[in-house]
Amino acid sequence: MATVTAPALRVSLPGFLKHRAVHKLLLLAVAAAVLVPVANARWGGAAWPDALTVDLSGPLARTSDWIIDNRDSHPLFLYFLGHVSNAVVLSVRGVYLFLLAAGWAGVTVLGALVAWRVAGARLAAGTAAAFLACGLLGMWVPTMQTLALMAVAVLASVVVGALLGLAAGLSDRMDRALRPVLDTMQVLPAFAYLLPVVLVFGIGVPAAVLATVVYAAPPMARLTALGLRGADKEVLEAVESLGATARQRLLTARIPLARRELLLGLNQTIMMALSMAVIASVIGAGGLGDRVYQALASVDVGAALAAGIPIVLLAVVLDRVTAAAGRLDDGDPGAHRRPTYWLYVLLGTVAVGLAGRLAGRLDWPDAWTVAIAEPVNRVVDWMTDHLYSGVPVVGGTADWAGHFTTWVLDPVRDGLQWLPWWAVLLLVAASAWLIGTWRTALTAVLAMAAIGVLGVWQPSLDTLSQVLAAVAVTLVLGFATGIAAARNDRFERMLRPVLDVCQTMPQFVYLIPVVALFGVGRAPAVAAAVVYALPAVVRITTQGLRQVDPAALESARSLGATGGQQLRQVQLPLARPALLLALNQGVVLVLAVVIIGGLVGGGALGYDVVFGLAQGDLATGLVAGAAIVCLGLMLDRVTQPAGRRAKKGA
Repeated sequence: MATVTAPALRVSLPGFLKHRAVHKLLLLAVAAAVLVPVANARWGGAAWPDALTVDLSGPLARTSDWIIDNRDSHPLFLYFLGHVSNAVVLSVRGVYLFLLAAGWAGVTVLGALVAWRVAGARLAAGTAAAFLACGLLGMWVPTMQTLALMAVAVLASVVVGALLGLAAGLSDRMDRALRPVLDTMQVLPAFAYLLPVVLVFGIGVPAAVLATVVYAAPPMARLTALGLRGADKEVLEAVESLGATARQRLLTARIPLARRELLLGLNQTIMMALSMAVIASVIGAGGLGDRVYQALASVDVGAALAAGIPIVLLAVVLDRVTAAAGRLDDGDPGAHRRPTYWLYVLLGTVAVGLAGRLAGRLDWPDAWTVAIAEPVNRVVDWMTDHLYSGVPVVGGTADWAGHFTTWVLDPVRDGLQWLPWWAVLLLVAASAWLIGTWRTALTAVLAMAAIGVLGVWQPSLDTLSQVLAAVAVTLVLGFATGIAAARNDRFERMLRPVLDVCQTMPQFVYLIPVVALFGVGRAPAVAAAVVYALPAVVRITTQGLRQVDPAALESARSLGATGGQQLRQVQLPLARPALLLALNQGVVLVLAVVIIGGLVGGGALGYDVVFGLAQGDLATGLVAGAAIVCLGLMLDRVTQPAGRRAKKGA
């Protein structure tokens, strides 16, 4: 009888048992076999146990009452926050008065000359056309109000973000300390922190500016830290060898080397600030955002679009100008003429403004406006009448929404809520550990458990079901569209302006057409999230596929591979890091629209945040906002580590 040796035993083991993922699952299964019976015996049931919840309504209510009672008498408000509020008001008013004094012609000339110096005549003409379009739509004064508020908000965001980024870029300890703070600032829904800002500063411009700063400063901080940390070490060593002090190295080497990252941070800060224009109007920002919000309150899609288009134009122009500034070469021959040029720009603006004042033409003429509200409303009415229901064969959009709710949203929500709470935590742990480390899994589980501790387990699972459904639809449409754009240059050029509009158009503007087509409920909330997240997924997918090594594609073609085979066997595997990044960004962007979904019947956490803001209920709004942050942290950890690992292996 033959004996089986140890090597033979090892060889005879199935291959899947040697996989690292299987080892992780086996360890998790052992831990679950020990912990689950104990947890189930003590805290049975599917819902999160009441014994493990913490009621924050009392402390938050007392905090709210203290702020209201002491806002006009406490030294903190009188000698610090009051001065901050006054400085913001004076700054916004000063910029607004300057824009009004320059007149429509002066502002248009100023914008065109700045764009011309930075990017050339083509962008200068586009900038002038954008400002003229704002006037033609009858939105010149609201545009100037928004521009004044955004100028101050962006300046404050850049200063705050640059200081935080400077601290994080020069100190590892500060970098570790600031990272969770910046994560929270970016993931926390804007509606959630509007209420604390309003409690402290009241409704008006200061609250709107400071809320915008909280939302727009993190990109500047992150990119500043990235630029400072990524400075060429050889250059820094050369500067240090010349006897430069730490301050001199910072000013003469680190900051100049980080110029591109700093300008990219400025670009992202501007875009984030403009995306807050409508949300900030809820607390008295005025301008274009207020026009959009008031139009939507009266269900006037045409008026909302007329105010939304200038926001898009401002975003596109500022995006192109700041992006072009980032590509400028500091060593170009015209660099020495820049101070003189900017002096000419200022003098030209003043001259045009004085000419407009003498001619009595500072304000945009009413006769030069074009009313688009009525035609747009007729189109929306036609779409509602002909597409909402009664469409032969395919059915109307209301039928699609009903079927999507019945066949997708309800089963996913009911399945998540049916699972025992410990089973949900196990699924989160398994998903995070399979694609990351045990630290990743622990962070994700703790974030999910924090939701239960806050006492919002059931509505959080409802929100999670909507996010998962929206991400699935976004990825299917985004990957398909991105693949088509990567394989067809003409299609990509046609798609680019559509994506620009979708990314910069305020969510509130396309909310009513979505509701008109799909009704009120969770389905239109998912549709709004898909529209918001889709452009980023398409762009990242297209860029990832286009950056695949041409030599690999040429090798595949030489072996006789068809276009489909090249896509499946070469492009998609090599573009895996970009596809995983698209997944991560799709999750984050979908979650950002949860609050907007609460306004159109999405319910769950989004509705709680909106209700807390409307009723002044700090506890309800902040708890729901904190739960959304925890959901975002969990989903980010479940998707982002895979992207980092793929990049390392690429």
